[in-house]
Amino acid sequence: MSVPAEFVFEAAVKVDAPLIIGQSSHGLRRVIPILGGTVTGPRLTASVVPGGADWQFIRPDGVLSLEARYTLQTEDGALIMVVNRGMRHGPADIIEKIGRGEDVPADSYYFRTVAEFEAPIGKYDWLNKALFLGVAERKAGLALVRFYLLR
Repeated sequence: MSVPAEFVFEAAVKVDAPLIIGQSSHGLRRVIPILGGTVTGPRLTASVVPGGADWQFIRPDGVLSLEARYTLQTEDGALIMVVNRGMRHGPADIIEKIGRGEDVPADSYYFRTVAEFEAPIGKYDWLNKALFLGVAERKAGLALVRFYLLR
């Protein structure tokens, strides 16, 4: 069975350097401040409001687990809350390059998320009624996430 999905927008989320919390019961804990960004696509255009964060931990098996919480502001002023959870993993040399801020091919590692949105009822209500698959890519100072509405 195939899962129908529709590309709806891409988020280019600017991020700051990680704040390292340290080892915890889950692994290496860190917080990545969100500085802003843009959202463009056929179903939504918005900006990423500065002030969110991506709470991450690196599990003992090397998998990065994340939960990003941030807010979007549409061109007409609506505010939309985002909770995006996911994971990233790949060959050690590729993950090390990402950690140094080097660009690597997106297909050389796995980076996927599932997002839920909380939007005002009305024009953006369609965001409240579905889950969205994020196909992500890490660049220096930036996370790129292409969001697909799962039907």
